[in-house]
Amino acid sequence: MVEMQQDYFFSGKESARREAFEHVWSNDLNDIFADLADYYDKANFVASLGLMDWFHARFIDTIDLTNAHHVLDVCTGTHAVSMALLKRKPDLEIHAIDRSAAMLKVGAEMAQKEGMTIQSLQGDAHELPFPDNHFDLVTLQFASRHLRIMLAFDEIKRVLKPGGYFYHCDMLRPNNKLVAHAYYTFLKASLTATACVFGSTKTALNSRDYFLNVLRMFYSAPELSKLLNELGFDSIDHMSVFGGMLGFHKAMKPI
Repeated sequence: MVEMQQDYFFSGKESARREAFEHVWSNDLNDIFADLADYYDKANFVASLGLMDWFHARFIDTIDLTNAHHVLDVCTGTHAVSMALLKRKPDLEIHAIDRSAAMLKVGAEMAQKEGMTIQSLQGDAHELPFPDNHFDLVTLQFASRHLRIMLAFDEIKRVLKPGGYFYHCDMLRPNNKLVAHAYYTFLKASLTATACVFGSTKTALNSRDYFLNVLRMFYSAPELSKLLNELGFDSIDHMSVFGGMLGFHKAMKPI
């Protein structure tokens, strides 16, 4: 009975998310990130009051590379995760995928400056162009809010080897209503200020409500753990910081 209720909750929530954001996901996201690409990392640093580097470092610290060789970085953006992992273990074979050609171009230039080899391609996180049971480890950072998450997570499980691990980090929906209200108020102000500082285009400026609403309809850290369990992952751990505003998850594909 509990499992049926959970399944209904997640399928219903995903249907609501698709209905609310399908137009943006299908028609606007590429233009939004094309505008953001050249200053994406700097904008995140400013919008987070300088904490973005700390968030990123905390996520990288959660990743165990001991038995990893083949790695997939989903929604790689500017290759921040891929590059950080290569600095820790230079012999990794990393494939990176993102829907935004503009973000991939910036990431490729950054990797080239560091002398790093990352096999990147433009593609859809919901239809990963890789065979089953292929990767030792898959990462996904700061992108799940923009995905049909059950489809994307299921694809990630498909391409993982049995016993392989999925590491996830994203902004989440705090359970506490007071924390959530303060969080959304801050984000609205920081998005507006950041857009002014970096001279965002009309497309990016008009997306501010989307960035807030997609977070309001997203998952809390405990809910995301239950979703991973629902999709068949095992050994699920999560850690949240700042009252649930940000969460880190680790999950294994069963052997």
